Amino acid sequence: MSHEAPGWLGSTIGVTDSGAYIAVVRYDTQESAWRTADLAVQGKWWFATAKLFEGQMILHDCPRVRQYLGGGSDSAGFVQVIQGHLKNPDRMDEIIRLCEPELATFRPDLIGGTTALHESGLYTETAYFTSEEEARAGERVELPPPLREAVAELTTLFEGEPTYYDLRDPWMYSPIGT
Repeated sequence: MSHEAPGWLGSTIGVTDSGAYIAVVRYDTQESAWRTADLAVQGKWWFATAKLFEGQMILHDCPRVRQYLGGGSDSAGFVQVIQGHLKNPDRMDEIIRLCEPELATFRPDLIGGTTALHESGLYTETAYFTSEEEARAGERVELPPPLREAVAELTTLFEGEPTYYDLRDPWMYSPIGT
């Protein structure tokens, strides 16, 4: 991205151990993302980049995005992208909002995140951690009762099992000066 993309907040990019390329691009509004997509330079980039990949590249438009713990973080040493289908996105938003203060205290390794609902009903969460080692250690710690109950409810909101994509060496980009 460049200064030609007003509203661009940042990009988180990486490759999973299985070779999947993941890019999460954040904008201040959906309209800003659409304006960027309409730029001639973006079309040239897309055409040139698509040639570098085997198979089809998949682009998700997410009209409903929420940030928690400050949103995306360029200081993350590990990023986990979680995708699945949700039964009740409104309840997911509510649980995350209610748990956010306690989560910030209990999981200092989790330094930000976004949740995005795609037009297809697919859900993508991008969780930013200080490091993979600290994230894995945090996963093993027993949660206090209110957080344990919230996580248990969150797992019931998925239709089927979500898919996890670990970005062990994430590439972070954001506008200069932010």
